[in-house]
Amino acid sequence: MIAHPERKYRAFQPVALPDRRWPDARLTHPPVWMSTDLRDGNQALIEPMNVEKKLRLFDALVAIGFKEIEVAFPSASQTDFDFVRRLIDENRIPGDVTIEVLTQSREDLIARTFEALQGARRAIVHLYNPIAEPWRRLVFHAGRDEVKALALKGTRLIRQMADAHPDTEWVFEYSPETFSAAEPDFALEVVDAVSEAWGPTPDAKMIVNLPATVEMATPNTYADQIEWMHRHMARRDAIVLSIHPHNDRGTAVAAAELALMAGAERVEGCLFGNGERTGNVDLVTLALNLYSQGVHPRLDFSDIDAVRHVAEECTGLPVHPRHPYVGDLVFTAFSGSHQDAIKKGMDARRDDGVWEVPYLPIDPADLGRSYDAIIRVNSQSGKGGVSYLLQHEHGFELPRRLQIEFSRAIQRVSDATGSEVTGDDIFHLFSGEYLEQTEPYGYRGHRVASGDGGVTIEAELTVSGQPSTVSGRGSGPLDAFVAALGQPVALIDYQEHALGSGAAARAVCYVEVRVANGAPRWGVGVDRDIVAAALRAILSAVNRHLAAEAGRQQPAPAQAGR
Repeated sequence: MIAHPERKYRAFQPVALPDRRWPDARLTHPPVWMSTDLRDGNQALIEPMNVEKKLRLFDALVAIGFKEIEVAFPSASQTDFDFVRRLIDENRIPGDVTIEVLTQSREDLIARTFEALQGARRAIVHLYNPIAEPWRRLVFHAGRDEVKALALKGTRLIRQMADAHPDTEWVFEYSPETFSAAEPDFALEVVDAVSEAWGPTPDAKMIVNLPATVEMATPNTYADQIEWMHRHMARRDAIVLSIHPHNDRGTAVAAAELALMAGAERVEGCLFGNGERTGNVDLVTLALNLYSQGVHPRLDFSDIDAVRHVAEECTGLPVHPRHPYVGDLVFTAFSGSHQDAIKKGMDARRDDGVWEVPYLPIDPADLGRSYDAIIRVNSQSGKGGVSYLLQHEHGFELPRRLQIEFSRAIQRVSDATGSEVTGDDIFHLFSGEYLEQTEPYGYRGHRVASGDGGVTIEAELTVSGQPSTVSGRGSGPLDAFVAALGQPVALIDYQEHALGSGAAARAVCYVEVRVANGAPRWGVGVDRDIVAAALRAILSAVNRHLAAEAGRQQPAPAQAGR
């Protein structure tokens, strides 16, 4: 770092807006949400998603409740083009969901974009071109007039092609890219010229999207920029004012909230903040911030772990354990003073009362999280030491949530004995807690057959000590096995790795399941065969659930088989 950064970096010049109104505004309703996970988020990945992963994530976004989804840049790659065609040709787009695609202002790219969208019921065509002075001067070597002309050329081409395909309901979106770095008067000039060329009406609005392509200043400056445009744009009643904040300064969520207070109506971003450089605005955090203030975001994160699981698998990007609302540790307190306050708050709360638990801004149960990990007491080694010994002495690499669950058993022992818990002690406890859970269900063998687009499994079990054969069918061996058990089992998480190396290596599987409406339970299975290890893990988790229920209610063990 240099001693005089002011000689190298210039402070951003704020907008002159002394009578700004946004500081007195309140957020009382959710914006229009637009997910760009499949386009902006996808282009930021080291390995972009293939069509199958994009289809899976698209379905997840629909299930969450997104009504606008930017699905591709169809002129940029064959994969993106094919993905748009799959959505349309296979009728995968629900009637209340609008897909969006991005294009630059070039005739061949716009033509290719409309080719990809042929037959769509409704689509947003998103045109962009950079307008800020550094981009004009350094990247495009163009003046203001040339940049404005390029935006108008693309707008007119899109209007022409849209008019030639009247069977589709077309929505036009324009982004003066690099808006956050642009001169306000020029941004207004370009936006007004584009809206005049498109000709929106209050009944057929266009979208004007004002991106913080790069965060240039503090969030209040972006809010001033948005309010200034909100006040001065022509045809404001025919425009949906949208924002697309990036996170270069780490303040995208704050910038988005202030921009909504300043007049924006729509937000573009990604689940968990994925995107170029430091990412787009984090839509999960933004939505749950609203929820914590009593405003329903109209997005459903009732099973936030499942949403995270899909996003991590499709993008290959892990969610940080301290990520707001979602991370494995965000509802966990290690500090004694925090634990005391949380415990007292939980003891005082009523099911029908206002949520007032210190240190917890939101009820974990609303997101499908349990209360089990809210309060944890560190032993001398803590869960980190426990997991380290299991991994380095016995080869088990426990998933983080399983570490948290198992550490409670270690804590009970350390509290009771007041002495050191050795590596062998830890493995003995781990084995008894997970690997030796064989009642009422025990594993003996299985056979798998594939055909007709599915899998059939026949498993030899013991049920309460008696031999039994169960069979089921599903999309894969685990799905078929769950069906065979006859238990209402939902698989939450699945992880596996080799235990040892060489010809003698075995596989270990960790599964997290929810049986009926019970709390999530982990199970662990070890076998030379990976499928057998997974089946053992499922039985371990189910048996642990049934044992916990028996301890509370003394129910008769469930029966299965024939």
